[in-house]
Amino acid sequence: MQTDGQEFLAQPVAEYPPANERKLIAPLWHTVFFVAIVIANSYFTAKSLPNMAAAATPEQRIFGYVFTIGWEIVLLLIVWFGIRLRGLKMKELIGGRWESIEDFLMDIGIALGYWLVAITVLGGLGYLLGLAKSSQAGDAKKLADMLGPQSPAALAAFVLLSTVAGFVEEIIFRGYLQKQFAALTGSVYFGLILQAIVFGAGHGYEGARRMLLIAVFGAMFGLLALWRKSLRPGMMAHAWHDSIAGAALYMVKKGMIPMK
Repeated sequence: MQTDGQEFLAQPVAEYPPANERKLIAPLWHTVFFVAIVIANSYFTAKSLPNMAAAATPEQRIFGYVFTIGWEIVLLLIVWFGIRLRGLKMKELIGGRWESIEDFLMDIGIALGYWLVAITVLGGLGYLLGLAKSSQAGDAKKLADMLGPQSPAALAAFVLLSTVAGFVEEIIFRGYLQKQFAALTGSVYFGLILQAIVFGAGHGYEGARRMLLIAVFGAMFGLLALWRKSLRPGMMAHAWHDSIAGAALYMVKKGMIPMK
């Protein structure tokens, strides 16, 4: 006769995650297709964006932000189509809704705490990768020239883009891909790692070392989503991180932050 502890130890490893969590949330072909789109977009953006951005007027830069917002929405619709094929709703990926103002304020506090930890970790990793060296100032300036807003109107458009990206990319990577990869591999942690790799690989225009940083950032967002069982804190942290980054690029562009 087995004790309760023996019965627990006798449970097969395959039962983690639970069977209902290992069910694919979209067809496999859809995930392959979607990841291929993300990687292809990263490749072509890395090839074309530097030249296009260098020649862009301030008005064209704003159009580029608006176009990117449209592209984010297209990606979201592709994800929506895939999960609807399995009968899921978007709110199931997000993790429900706020039930009270206290829930909302708690998520804001969690998002802020997560973000402070994340930028500390990323700052340390960036230093180890040599991104803080004076020799990298040229690359930082090039990134500012390529992505940074050039006017107050462009900065407003960039903040709007950052807000949309915070919402959409958390659904795409921590909602859809993380759950789908977890179901495919039978491990929530493999799911987390794989989505982070795709997240980093989707930012080819940033260069190899920054892609690594972004992958680590994606993994930390994944941990936050696992802990909270919700994408809401990550959405907030993602949106204001990108907005602050845009403001910093604007200040670099305008010479308010000197790059030696």
